[in-house]
Formats: sequence, structure tokens, C-alpha cells
Amino acid sequence: MDIAIKTATVDDVADILKIEQACFSTPWTEQGIRESIENENTRLYIALADGKAAGYMGVQIFSGEGYVTNVATLPEFRRQGIAKALINRVLQNKMDFLTLEVREGNKAAISLYESLGFERVGFRPHFYRNPDENAVLMTKYLLNCPTTPIE
Repeated sequence: MDIAIKTATVDDVADILKIEQACFSTPWTEQGIRESIENENTRLYIALADGKAAGYMGVQIFSGEGYVTNVATLPEFRRQGIAKALINRVLQNKMDFLTLEVREGNKAAISLYESLGFERVGFRPHFYRNPDENAVLMTKYLLNCPTTPIE
């Protein structure tokens, strides 16, 4: 399978909406996706597997600080390197660190993030809804920032 990552444009809104609806209990709206694409501090990347939209990732970057908004892969494309390719693309942006929240029960995602050098740095109780679940806050430091990982 050939995986290509490209910067999303308004032409990709329908594909990203489809991914959102398939992956999240509270998906972003078409308008929200469009506004993110048009926001100068936000970048959305879409992954194409053999030319078909398979996943996407969003990141907001402010003063060198990167915050992941979403990482999503369509169920039929999971465990094929899509999310890893998206994260690696996002890491090419100039940032001091990249941070994200992940559902506490999403062991596969946590394992992926840890394999890419993210550390557990915090916890957000009742962060997610439908179903209610805690979030693990994870950060990858890209410069020589001091860290104290959370166990």
C-alpha cells in the first residue's frame, strides 16, 4: 500500500468529515473542518492510501508550541502505518514540543505515541464524552526541554 501525506485544502473537507463521522462519537462539523483549514495557526494533513482518504491529523502551532487537535484513521486502514505517517509529517513542523490528549483506554494509540517518543505528562479526568473517559496528556519534546514523565 502506498501512503501519501498532503496538506489538506477545502477540497478535502468531505473526506475529513467522513473520517470524523466514522471515528468519533462527537465529530467535528463541516464548518469546523473548513474553519480549521482556513486558520493560519492550524494545519490539517490528510493521508491517502493508494489514493483513497484513509486518515487525517490536525495540529495547532503557536510560538513553537504544537497541540494536536485530532488523529483519526478509518477502521479499515488501522494498524497499517497511517497514524504513524501522519504524526511523522506533523513532526516536520518547527516546534519546541508537540502535545496531545488520548483516551485512557486507547492502549494502541498510547503505545504508538510512546514508540514515537511521547511521554505521559499529565491526566485529565472526565475529558471525553460518549463515553465518559479520562485523558492521558502526552508530550514529545523536540528541543532540550526538561521533563518529568508521569508514571
